[in-house]
Amino acid sequence: MSTVSSIKRMKTILPGIIATLFCIMAGCNRTPASSNTVQGYVEGEFVYISVPTPGRLETLFVQRGAQVKGGDPLFQLESVTEKTARDETKLRLAQIRAQVTDIKKGKRPTEIESSTAQLNLARAALQFSEKELARQERLLRAKVVPLQDVDRLRSVRDQERQRVAQLEAELSTAKLGARRDQIAAAEASARSQEAALTRSEWDLAQKRQSAPQAGLVFDTLYRAGEWIAAGRPIVVLLPPQNIKVRVFVPQPLIATIHQGDRVQVTVDGERASFSGTVAFVSPQAEFTPPVIYSRENRQKLVYMIEIGFDRATAVQLHPGQPVDVQLGSGP
Repeated sequence: MSTVSSIKRMKTILPGIIATLFCIMAGCNRTPASSNTVQGYVEGEFVYISVPTPGRLETLFVQRGAQVKGGDPLFQLESVTEKTARDETKLRLAQIRAQVTDIKKGKRPTEIESSTAQLNLARAALQFSEKELARQERLLRAKVVPLQDVDRLRSVRDQERQRVAQLEAELSTAKLGARRDQIAAAEASARSQEAALTRSEWDLAQKRQSAPQAGLVFDTLYRAGEWIAAGRPIVVLLPPQNIKVRVFVPQPLIATIHQGDRVQVTVDGERASFSGTVAFVSPQAEFTPPVIYSRENRQKLVYMIEIGFDRATAVQLHPGQPVDVQLGSGP
């Protein structure tokens, strides 16, 4: 091939080579990423189950990774002290209730019978005194007996009348029972013990905790036999509704995103994307540069949004997973 022909051929292919190199440098050989695609991660809001009182962990009913339903038992702390306090309060309450019933009834039947017999005896004595006084008054009018004998019998008759009145009042009081203020005080004491029993039963119930809702046992922080301080979490739950995706959206896109919008979430290793709903849009920008605003600096502003899922989708996601979120999928 002649030199002239080679030069002509080079002139023909050189523009193509230059165009190819320019395309490579400009990224023409890649599929451009959508401007509505942002990156984020899966996050879980955990539920930490603890007890308000200290104790030794007696039984752990679940293990890490287990799925539980609402109401399933999680763990049991030793509760000898709480059971003893509950039983003691129950017995004291029963005692006070019996006392309240007793003072409302008044004295026992045998005591009332005794008071009645004493009253009958006093009435009989009064009747005899009145008859004897009447006889002595007749003798006084006949001037057979002295006046002082009649006066003495009148005094005895008056004493017998007062004795009858006293016994009648005592018998009426015995049938009435205790005074109102005594009954009110006893009833208040019973209500106080009822409140103490409620507290004792609550303390005992706290020693055994159940799952407040369905979810995954994300972690167990203690083993059976270990001492647990008050308020320390023992089991960590992750309910499906607490799994969400968090992404940070550039400032130019935030005006196009609204709560309730549908988005598509792609996870590594999954061919199909997951459908989610925008549940929260942060009203405040993050990572704001500490300089005066300018058009260039606006591009650095990002807003956090949270995306929620239905239960079937949420159980397929794991906290910490990186995700790609396609925005603008419609309401």
